[in-house]
Amino acid sequence: MDKTTSGNDKTCYRVVLTGGPCGGKTTGQARLSTFFENMGWKVFRVPETASVLLSGGIKFSDLSEEEAVKFQENLLKTMIQIENTFFELGRSCNRNCLIICDRGAMDASAFITKEKWEHIMKDNHWNNVELRDNRYNQIIHMVSAAKGAEEFYSIEDHSCRSEGVELARELDSNAAASWVGHPYFDVIDNSTDFEGKIRRMIGSVCHKIGIDTGDRLLKNARKLKFLVKGPLPDASLFPKFQDFEVVHNYLQSNSPNQVRLRKRGQKGHYSYIHTVRRQNQPGGQVIEVKTQITHRDYINLLTQKDNSHFTIYKLRRCFIYNNQYFQLDIYQPPSHPRCRGLILLETYSALDEASLKETLPPFLQIEKEVTGNPDYSMFNLSLREDWTTSKKFCFYPSGPQDTPAHDYGYEAGKDKIAGNLNGLDCKKSLKMNGHADVKGKECNGKA
Repeated sequence: MDKTTSGNDKTCYRVVLTGGPCGGKTTGQARLSTFFENMGWKVFRVPETASVLLSGGIKFSDLSEEEAVKFQENLLKTMIQIENTFFELGRSCNRNCLIICDRGAMDASAFITKEKWEHIMKDNHWNNVELRDNRYNQIIHMVSAAKGAEEFYSIEDHSCRSEGVELARELDSNAAASWVGHPYFDVIDNSTDFEGKIRRMIGSVCHKIGIDTGDRLLKNARKLKFLVKGPLPDASLFPKFQDFEVVHNYLQSNSPNQVRLRKRGQKGHYSYIHTVRRQNQPGGQVIEVKTQITHRDYINLLTQKDNSHFTIYKLRRCFIYNNQYFQLDIYQPPSHPRCRGLILLETYSALDEASLKETLPPFLQIEKEVTGNPDYSMFNLSLREDWTTSKKFCFYPSGPQDTPAHDYGYEAGKDKIAGNLNGLDCKKSLKMNGHADVKGKECNGKA
């Protein structure tokens, strides 16, 4: 998702801090604020609407089912208005601005049934794509200490908190599930000590915005990709998930840069992203500049489609397993024969290899890791030409497009998709992928 800019070309970045009880949200907000204020940013902190209302004498446990639903609807209306006040201030600010929301719109859905939530959406002419995907730039879920750091779980310093460990775990899972599907969703677990947890949270925000923190905050984090053997298991075996229609089209561009459009949505509601992948940057980096665009812009830009590439159609399933956020891409027809039956699992993690292996979903048949393998690069998968003869096949970010395959000790497409190849992907050696504001400023983030 892009950042919002004001007329003076300053950045306004909207992040939601959410999570289960005793997850470090309060401390995290304070530390995140201080970090950005020290860099000269203006920081706005949107208060938690539920705490404001509950501190006025409302007890959720005393409400009837009908009253509880109406309360969540009014809470959401109040939250949106409060947030809009801060968002408007952020847009008019003459400095770079970070807006930290203490929980966000989708958190309300964690406390009522799916049917009741859909009813609220319909009555108010809202939809999940707008409230979840387009409203905020990034979601940070701080996992409750009740999951993995039980000895530190406490309710002593919170007057509005009364949850035991088991209830805290349930509330944490529900809160996380309500945000599954947001394109830039980070789950900060308890795999390190608390200081490390806070640093990972701050680092993830800096990473998305494009602030270089060196080795101070985010260490060993990387995007990983796995080949999954079909067919998919029954949906009942998955944890709570969100499915999206995803359509990618590559546009005409000057080599070696790549330009593509992404349409992503569900139930007839979509978001649109324009991405420019800039090759051969200083230090061997590849920078992706992402801009959120309107439907009209999307239609107009489609006229620049590069006919040397097929359109890529996917079903994208997003879910959380073992406190790890996964995206499962199931390639759909029509497509090149090389994409038929292709299923790829992606995650972003700082875990070591052994720990990560334990978090991978056991209900999926994972054949192998394919991170850095050009046969699984979407750019190459969409090529109409045969890989063995194509001059557009992408091997390495800093190498010319027409570099012969054997220069990298690798024959393009030798074993097709099923091959056990060790070639270098365009994503190999990426410092990080990127976002951009609507004016195309370079910054980093997940693809």
